[in-house]
Amino acid sequence: MKKVHFVGIGGIGLSALAKYLKQEGYEITGSDIKATKITAGLEALGIPVRIPHDPECITDQDLVVYSAVIKPDNVELVRAREKGMSIMPRREALLFILKNRRVFSVCGAHGKSTTSAMLASMVEGSLVIGAESKQYGSNMYYKEGNNVIFEADESDESFLNSNPYIAIVTNAEPEHMEYYNYDLNRFYGAYRHFLESAKIRVINAEDPFLSTLTELEADRLYPSRDIHEIETVMRDGEPYTSFVLKDLGRFEVWGIGSHMALDASLAILASLHEMDVETAREKLKQYKGIKKRFDLLTKNEHFALIDDYGHHPTEIKATLGSAKIYAKLMGLKKITAIWQPHKYSRTIDNLESFVNCFEGVDQLIILPVWRAGEKEVFIDFEKEFARYSPLFPPRIYRKDDSIEIFPCEANQQIFDEGLVISFGAGDITYQLRGAM
Repeated sequence: MKKVHFVGIGGIGLSALAKYLKQEGYEITGSDIKATKITAGLEALGIPVRIPHDPECITDQDLVVYSAVIKPDNVELVRAREKGMSIMPRREALLFILKNRRVFSVCGAHGKSTTSAMLASMVEGSLVIGAESKQYGSNMYYKEGNNVIFEADESDESFLNSNPYIAIVTNAEPEHMEYYNYDLNRFYGAYRHFLESAKIRVINAEDPFLSTLTELEADRLYPSRDIHEIETVMRDGEPYTSFVLKDLGRFEVWGIGSHMALDASLAILASLHEMDVETAREKLKQYKGIKKRFDLLTKNEHFALIDDYGHHPTEIKATLGSAKIYAKLMGLKKITAIWQPHKYSRTIDNLESFVNCFEGVDQLIILPVWRAGEKEVFIDFEKEFARYSPLFPPRIYRKDDSIEIFPCEANQQIFDEGLVISFGAGDITYQLRGAM
């Protein structure tokens, strides 16, 4: 099998797999609904990408892989079935992509991209994640050898196909429950199966579910007692978290907040199966952050703009805590949060938590829901979030060191003071960067 076609190749996760197989010597092609920076980057690497989907893409490939958002009636899948070709969803394709690899598989509702990138700064190996590592400038970094640091996805049980050598679990908070038919036994059973399939396990032992797995041999992190003396260090306006882990001494990692110390601690414990503690301590300093994870886009003495991927209330609450610390250190008095809800199902399932997670912001701006392929459902945001007196613009506009939400002079509003932080997994990141 040497020719692989990816339908929906512009997704952050699927594009990483395509890049990895390209480096492994496969002939890769792909398609997507529209051109993006990701598809442009793939073409720059020599991967042809057809825009939009076109049945003529399907020629003599050995395998057609498609992303979770691709429907069965996609014209390329229809053509592939007509030709009797091998077709796999992404989750099944992992079985052959990661087979015979020594996989450091990281999963959890929150923190898995960050933990994966931190681990990749320490352990020699390829990196395949659903985000862009600033250290490597990509969602994939290739290194000769069998080691692969892989961000495993629990949303469709695909983490069960990741062939974990070391399984690292940041938390097991219920998410993507629509996939699991809102069956908690099935959801937690998948996590149990994932951990049982690994030779080595590193877990956040204060997670309510993970704490019950007492029969499994594992490296257990108890954050409340194992991580202490957490401090924020500022260098040239960049935040770093300094902390003491167990009896291993002090570590320092880019980023801000106790959740950064937690993610780093899990990565450190996993890395110690490969190296001594002093090597891990020094290599962790190479971590430079993740694009869209507390991503500082611009700053001056009066204003800072941060882009964050947070699309679940737990993530948003934790990141806002970090934002408040950063604002105080920078002398910024006002915090404006911009939220693009991601998926109607997630918003409805967690509506009360979303309402509460924005406590403490001075201004809340709510953008239209990023549907992610779902049918529109009415949510009375004005009523539910009334305590914040939110603004509801159709989009935002980036202009130098400011954000405009209504560019017309009649009702123009400009935010050019204080800290502005955005949350969302849709196209908000491109709006913030002035790319659309």
